[in-house]
Amino acid sequence: MKYYFRTHCFVCRLLHIINFLIHSFAYPINQSIIWRRKVKKTPEELLWFESEMDHERRLKAIEGHLIPDASTDCPSHLHPNPTSAAHFVSEQGYSVVLPEKLQAGKWNVYRSARSPLNLVTRFPDHPQIATLHDNFVRSVDTFRDYKYLGTRVRVDGTVGEYKWMTFGEAGTARSAIGSGLVYHGFPKGSCIGLYFINRPEWIIVDHACSAYSYISVPLYDTLGPDAVQFIVNHALVQVIFCVPQTLNSLLSHLSDIPTVRLIVVVGAMDDQIPSPPSSDGVQVITYSKLLNQGRSNLQPFCPPKPDDVATICYTSGTTGTPKGAVLTHGNFIASVAGSTMDEQFNPSDVYISYLPLAHIYERANQVMTVYFGIAVGFYQGDNMKLMDDLAALRPTIFCSVPRLYNRIYAGIVSAVKTSGGLRERIFNAAYNAKRQAILHGKNPSPMWDRLVFNKIKERLGGRVRLMVSGASPLSPDIMEFLKICFGARVTEGYGMTETSCVISRIDVGDNLSGHVGSPSPACEVKLVDVPEMKYTSDDQPNPRGEICVRGPIIFQGYYKDEAQTREAIDEEGWLHTGDIGTWLPGGRLKIIDRKKNIFKLAQGEYIAPEKIENVYAKCKFVAQCFVYGDSLNSSLVAIVSVDPDALKAWADSEGIMYNDLQQLCNDPRARAAVLAEMDAVGRNAQLRGFEFVKAVTLVLEPFTLENGLLTPTFKIKRPQAKEYFAKPISDMYNEVSGTGPSQKTN
Repeated sequence: MKYYFRTHCFVCRLLHIINFLIHSFAYPINQSIIWRRKVKKTPEELLWFESEMDHERRLKAIEGHLIPDASTDCPSHLHPNPTSAAHFVSEQGYSVVLPEKLQAGKWNVYRSARSPLNLVTRFPDHPQIATLHDNFVRSVDTFRDYKYLGTRVRVDGTVGEYKWMTFGEAGTARSAIGSGLVYHGFPKGSCIGLYFINRPEWIIVDHACSAYSYISVPLYDTLGPDAVQFIVNHALVQVIFCVPQTLNSLLSHLSDIPTVRLIVVVGAMDDQIPSPPSSDGVQVITYSKLLNQGRSNLQPFCPPKPDDVATICYTSGTTGTPKGAVLTHGNFIASVAGSTMDEQFNPSDVYISYLPLAHIYERANQVMTVYFGIAVGFYQGDNMKLMDDLAALRPTIFCSVPRLYNRIYAGIVSAVKTSGGLRERIFNAAYNAKRQAILHGKNPSPMWDRLVFNKIKERLGGRVRLMVSGASPLSPDIMEFLKICFGARVTEGYGMTETSCVISRIDVGDNLSGHVGSPSPACEVKLVDVPEMKYTSDDQPNPRGEICVRGPIIFQGYYKDEAQTREAIDEEGWLHTGDIGTWLPGGRLKIIDRKKNIFKLAQGEYIAPEKIENVYAKCKFVAQCFVYGDSLNSSLVAIVSVDPDALKAWADSEGIMYNDLQQLCNDPRARAAVLAEMDAVGRNAQLRGFEFVKAVTLVLEPFTLENGLLTPTFKIKRPQAKEYFAKPISDMYNEVSGTGPSQKTN
């Protein structure tokens, strides 16, 4: 096998090799080979052993600097691993740890024990798959006649069984849609907007974009009323695929989105399409018409390269306008290849698609289903009918978010409690018996499934073998409950748009909950000290700090926003997530805090509490306000330091008698009045639904420097306020949850 260095002159190549050999012999610390030993040794012992290794290892070190060129079978470039001194490693269960820089002597970089030698960039079994287009082409060839995309058919107004499109049929439709876009004159690199919820056409259009080197740009309303218009103009979107329900909104704002030249309406008949004013220069056609135009004018593929942009995925952010994360084909392939490295899927598996395709979680799942030939059934589009869709589809893989798992838990618990004394006792006996068996590593008696749990499994169709949770933390209690009731493997992952989805996930065979697993084989993770929050790598018993990620899954930056890109990715390529983590024994990552005053609710929405507090400060009752939320709860609550005069005036006007102001603060009528006034102020400020607080506690004591709740610049000390008001916060969440599962603060 030949090796090629970056220089092409033979003499120069020879000099480079000689120079490298000299440095390799002089400095045993090269940057490419991970030396992996299963015996425990100190860093000093490892250095001594390394210095004693023979010349053969040094020749292998040279090979380690050479990686294959994507266009040939031969390696072509001198390429050091990202982490300095990466041939040293200490095993930590599911992870391996190595020094980022040997000179610093700090062992702080974690990789997956499944692939410690190299970060994964391709599927190990199919390294020729470098792009999303390659992935789909292989699957069309391999799984041509297998079921791929399914929707429920209506017969006489009644929703029936699923009807399926095969991989081969989807490939044909992909070619037609892509050819149709070429027929209309859109060049490669054009941005194509997708403005509708999950259905087969969304996937077909996305495959067409990959095949003809277009850039897909998901559009959705939950970012705010002006978000779609902003994204279309910011990304210079030229084509928008929509449905009849969103068409009128687009037509009424055509003058505000001047880059749009073609609107394609999915699920409409030709005679139902209104014609826009000719002066706008925008053509509106149906999806079926574009499909026919493409079939009549088939064009050859225009395959992308791994570094070409696949999508611009706009994130919800917290303040200002949405940010467009630029993700390449290589980002997606590396992410899915790494996160599925130990998974066993096959064409007999069935996946239900209902999570928003505009979000990275579902996008990555779709790449996975293509690679493994998994059938994808779509929900009807109504979350209230999801359970009916699950019963009809009977999926084997179910991916969701904690908010839905919490609802499933609450529904089962409520049904058990109302079923009567005997049935409740039988359920508790079955649950405890199965739990004890699992805790001791034994197989539970199948009697309990037949007697109790098979009926519960039917809620998800009866065949689910894998349940995945993402977007926010899943309570360990809920995870255990799901494992016992559904008899499936339940796993949890951590990721973000900027990392093409998965950063870490719980490994196969790891039964411990309350963490997010080990790093994906496609990235490496380190924790960076945050001294202002007293999180450091020297913390005991485990190091703590901001989670930073590096590897082939990292996005290319925010579209047209160099400043925010530089803020997110440092000079050494580390993405700073803003999450605070700690390493648990076994190389498991646990998220414990946020570096910035930004957090996620259970449904995945980001919250900027200071913005909301500034809005509520306009309320006549509010002297000061502390808004709290966390990723285990789906709503916000608030501690309100009241304006005494405003509260007394309200009580007098209502004829409410009280002995003192503390009694008045505790009066439910006072809390209701303050919450109603805050709601009115929030509506005037156009807060989004999830930004409204759902419960308040009224206090007389102001937030001050003296009681430790304010900084010298009079900002709320959030960790201290959370601890100070822990009891009322817990009480408010119990009030909000009602009969649901008890919620905890982080």
